[in-house]
Amino acid sequence: MKRALVVIDVQNEYVTGGLPIAYPNVEHSLGNIADAMDAARAAGIPVVVVQHTAPEESPIFARGSHGFALHPTVTERPYDHLVEKSLPSSFTGTDLDDWLRGHGIDTVTIAGYMTQNCDESTARAAAHRGYTVEFLSDATGTLDLSNRAGGVSAEDLHNSVLVVMQSAFAAVTTTADWLETVEKGGTLENPNIIASTETARERASDTSD
Repeated sequence: MKRALVVIDVQNEYVTGGLPIAYPNVEHSLGNIADAMDAARAAGIPVVVVQHTAPEESPIFARGSHGFALHPTVTERPYDHLVEKSLPSSFTGTDLDDWLRGHGIDTVTIAGYMTQNCDESTARAAAHRGYTVEFLSDATGTLDLSNRAGGVSAEDLHNSVLVVMQSAFAAVTTTADWLETVEKGGTLENPNIIASTETARERASDTSD
């Protein structure tokens, strides 16, 4: 196994800008992102930083704006590669896949924002490309959503994505457990759709009886 830590869109827009992360608490997730970056550096794990960009007239992530800028949590730490993207997946229209394969990476660890958007899109894309994927539950985060389809709280949205990730796409873990796994050179529990649907099958069986 050869990991890379992929730190997605840790930009001012999510901290002091138009998309304030609400759950988990942004200061808590930023602290965990910092810990993950520090641990990766100490363990010789490459760190890839991803930065979302939009046209200058965009209300969010406008290139050159304060919101577009990487947060000090990232800029104060070394990293190995910078990827700029304009779509949710960090793989789409970027050199990320080529860079990872060129460095012999087979496992990507996801941190950053937002849980259900760029994090989830990147995790799915990585899984579809054959990478083993790890998803740091408390080094990611999101905010409340509401639109014509309904509304969902940041906490419910975040937790639902974590369950989906563990069911088929990524091994979900806390930063502390990931740090321990890295230190010991171990692996995490693989996602498992059969285990994730066991309760549903049991309920269906009870109903049929």
